[in-house]
Amino acid sequence: MIGKYIADFVCLENNLIIELDGWQHKIEEVREYDNERTIFLKKEGFEVLRFWNDEVNNNLDGVIFEIVCALTPALSREERE
Repeated sequence: MIGKYIADFVCLENNLIIELDGWQHKIEEVREYDNERTIFLKKEGFEVLRFWNDEVNNNLDGVIFEIVCALTPALSREERE
């Protein structure tokens, strides 16, 4: 747990949190909760990556690439895109 939150995946060594979102995260109340949670986690020093379940199922290579990029600070966001 980080504060009152349980993350899907955490890499404490790199201050990285990975969240996988299903259909319920499209509901307005859930989106607001997710936003509050992300703000808290970022204030705690974490980078938060969010992926839709469909992304993981249909574009696993792209998801892995984004995670590797987040773990490789020398690779700028422009180089990722």
